[in-house]
Amino acid sequence: MAALATRSTAAPGWKPGKVATTSSERARASGRAKSAASEVSLDSFEDFLLDKQKELCDALERVDGSGKTFCEDKWERGTKADGYGITRVLEGGEVFEKAAANVSIIRGKLTPERAAAMSSRGREEIDPKGGQEYEACALSLVFHPRSPMVPTFRADVRRFRVGGKAWYGGGADLTPYYLFDDDAKEFHEKYKATCDAYDANPDGGEVYAACKKWCDDYFYIPARKEHRGVGGVFFDDLENDKACDALGGARVRDAESFTRAIADEWLDSYLPIVDRRRESPYGGEQERWHHQRRGRYIEFNLLYDRGVRFGLDGGRIEAIMVSAPPRVRWDYDVQPESGSEEHRLVEVLRSPRAWA
Repeated sequence: MAALATRSTAAPGWKPGKVATTSSERARASGRAKSAASEVSLDSFEDFLLDKQKELCDALERVDGSGKTFCEDKWERGTKADGYGITRVLEGGEVFEKAAANVSIIRGKLTPERAAAMSSRGREEIDPKGGQEYEACALSLVFHPRSPMVPTFRADVRRFRVGGKAWYGGGADLTPYYLFDDDAKEFHEKYKATCDAYDANPDGGEVYAACKKWCDDYFYIPARKEHRGVGGVFFDDLENDKACDALGGARVRDAESFTRAIADEWLDSYLPIVDRRRESPYGGEQERWHHQRRGRYIEFNLLYDRGVRFGLDGGRIEAIMVSAPPRVRWDYDVQPESGSEEHRLVEVLRSPRAWA
């Protein structure tokens, strides 16, 4: 075993749970976003995405403590009235080797291919022939830590609107490289509490169970027979107080508020884990394993992720591949030693646990 090296990366002044910006800061951020998008009429959910992006980036800069900041890449789709986006990326930090948060707000007409795919998922309002006007907006993020003891965090929220109907999706999931059971348990318990608060069943539990299963099923790598991480929650095609087939009949009260609540939980579910693990010692062997497991992250994204595969067909390649970690290894036929922490992680990824 290689000698362990301690990475001291604590950011002065940061405390778990103290991550939200003030209301005045949020108001200023919203004003700047609206000014930047003056040709696009934004509603409150789109404003929420832009405010949340700034809140997240500000919080990560404080936690990282290196002085590194998020760059800001603004782009337009045709004219700004057709849609625009803001991609923000931090690279080379002390805690976060790479972190990205991307907002896109799009207006357009459904192509026959996309309309057919969406109508096949039970959206009766969508004409499979295409041609309908639509609005789509999303905030997606991924945080790749430098230390193998700190897990990668991925999350998103999104809304698609056409024909007077809106559908919501999103989630959050954790990809550890060394498994700390207490971290996974705490992470899942926080999202279970959020799901229970919006579960139409007064006894709760149905929405979380369905979203947890959906997350486990979605983030699976068939070629490896492994799940990408320890999961979290994932949902799509949610409507207000309407049973969703994909949720096994579970119903969410107020789909938009539920989606916002999931996003509001992101920092409080992840940053306490960062704070606990950021100074844990590690050496070259642990870092090598970290980069090997990042290879699984790339494999899932390129081979199986629906959003990435759709975006690669004519989308903005930099915004799509921004989720990729900066350093990755593909060593041949890596088999962790039986009884090792690496082996324990793989065994859990092959058979998901009930964490909450």
